[in-house]
Parts: sequence; C-alpha cells; structure tokens
Amino acid sequence: MTAASKRVEIFTDGACRGNPGPGGWGVLLRYGGRERTLHGAERHTTNNRMELRAAIEGLAALKEPCQVTLTTDSEYVRQGITKWLAGWKARGWRTASKAPVKNQDLWHQLDAEAARHQVTWCWVKGHTGHRENELADAMANRGIDELED
Repeated sequence: MTAASKRVEIFTDGACRGNPGPGGWGVLLRYGGRERTLHGAERHTTNNRMELRAAIEGLAALKEPCQVTLTTDSEYVRQGITKWLAGWKARGWRTASKAPVKNQDLWHQLDAEAARHQVTWCWVKGHTGHRENELADAMANRGIDELED
C-alpha cells in the first residue's frame, strides 16, 4: 500500500472555559481499525483557536501523506479552509472587508499541514451524540482539566 493510498479518519474538537480563557483541543485518529487520541491545552486562548489547533495537531500527527477525512464541528474551520483561505491569500491576508484575518498564525499552520495530504473536510453538528465528536470533545476538555490541575 502506498502512502497516498492510506486512508485516515480524523475527528477534531476545541473547547474553551471562557472565551477567551483556558482552552483545550482534542483529536481522534482512526486508521486500519485502530483509534488513537491526542489532546492539549493553552492557558489563555479562544474557542476558534482551539478548533484550529485540533485540526493542525491531527494532521501533524500523520507521519506520511495520506488520504484524510477530517471531521470537525467547527464551521469556522471547515468554511475557512475550503472557502475563505484562497481569498485571504489573494488579498494579502485580509478579509473581504479589508480587516486583517484573525488567527493568521494558525491558518498558515493549518494550510501547510493540509497541503501534505489529500483532505476531505466534513462537518458534524456538535453535542448531538456523534460518538467520534463526543470523544474529541472529551479529549479537549481533558486537556483543560490537566492544565488546571
């Protein structure tokens, strides 16, 4: 099996206690019937930054190029990477209203990580009992819990 034919599923979520406030990110990776979770946190951040960080960390965990289905409950992440990013780049990292793009540092990182893979971006409504999304959410909250211990 070649690297490009490896199919991986990634489920991501971010959480924040206060916005801004302490935040966490969580990832569930699935490949070949096996699952692995990742999580982390930052002391002072926003929910959107944690949603982005989760996607970045999930993609960065892959050691070689893969066909990835990345599922997030963040329309900000999905719309940003699939619809808004090209325009931001064309406008010198400005929005359509000419304001600087928020979270540019993370958008640059996500763009670079995504470029290594063939990514299909999917959205799922959060907090609706979707098993993988609930696991990613639990990992994001675990990150915050460990930060606050």
